[in-house]
Amino acid sequence: MDEKEFPNWLLALEKEDLEFIKNFVVNSGSLKEISNIYDVSYPTVRIKLNRLIEKIKANDAEEKEAFISFIKTLSIDDRISVEDAKLIIEKYKTMERGNQDE
Repeated sequence: MDEKEFPNWLLALEKEDLEFIKNFVVNSGSLKEISNIYDVSYPTVRIKLNRLIEKIKANDAEEKEAFISFIKTLSIDDRISVEDAKLIIEKYKTMERGNQDE
């Protein structure tokens, strides 16, 4: 399979995310097993899985606009707060609508 055939959401994942997915599949989706592999609590694994799901959704969403996806990814990765991400995205959309009126 050529790299160009891989979905964008898959290409956007980091090596650590791909390793997590591999372990998840190999262990039949057992979060208990994953928590043993990573030597962390079940809730920690659940949080990791939820963040991974959100990262995939952000990259696979209909709204493929690069800037908005970047801001969402920053929020998912806890580099900015969800509230800040929402404010930035709303301001960006407001500015874009203003530019369309010109």
